Parts: sequence; C-alpha cells; structure tokens
Amino acid sequence: MAIRYRITKRTNTIAATKKEQFIMQAVNTGTVDIRRISEEISTESTHSVADVMGVIIALGVKMQQHLEDGKIIDLGDVGKFKIGFQGKAADTASELTPKRNIKKFHLNYQPSLIMKHRLKKAITVYKEGSRSRD
Repeated sequence: MAIRYRITKRTNTIAATKKEQFIMQAVNTGTVDIRRISEEISTESTHSVADVMGVIIALGVKMQQHLEDGKIIDLGDVGKFKIGFQGKAADTASELTPKRNIKKFHLNYQPSLIMKHRLKKAITVYKEGSRSRD
C-alpha cells in the first residue's frame, strides 16, 4: 500500500512576509463504505455481511448516544473518540452561555498505541501522476 501526494503552493499568512511556500499534501484515493468493509470482514470471518453491517450501524448509534452524554468512546486498537466544541470567548465568566458562545461541535480522535506505532513506520508514498510508488 502507498499514500499518494501532490505538491501545492501555499502562502504563509501567519508570517509577516506572507511568503509563498510549497507543501506536500496527501491525496485520498477514494472512499470505502460500510458495505465494502462489511463484505471484507465477512469473507475473513464466520459472520454474514448483514450481521457485520448491523453491528457497525449499531456501533454508530451507540457511539452517538454516549458521545452526547459526554463519554469518551474507547474502541481498543482503533483508538478513542470524544466530543469537543469551538467556543467564543467573553470578557467575564458571567457572560458565557452555551447558546451564545459555543460555535460548533466536533469529534476528536486519538489513535491507539498500536495505530500510532503503525503510523510511525515508514509508509510508502508516491507523487500523484507518477508511475513508480516510491
């Protein structure tokens, strides 16, 4: 497996000089949906596609319920998920209200140690449009 990348020109808006620089940007190669994952797991186990899909859908429902209760979801080798939000500051604590100061909610993901170790290994990359994957 290899990760595709492209080279993109960016302007550094934080620096005083606003200098243009180049970055390497990861490029996704598509989307894998719940059905595909269910079929793959099904062929590697004794569970049917429908059973696997049902469990994945139920996991999503349960995750949503527990996240809305403020719980951290620990999925073992996958990692942990927790809910967070982006807020707007106020001059005094008494001015803060959820309706006025919470701008949007988001999901934080922390990979497991196994996943982190895997990401630290040398992952093969190749430039978008090139034929070789090195």
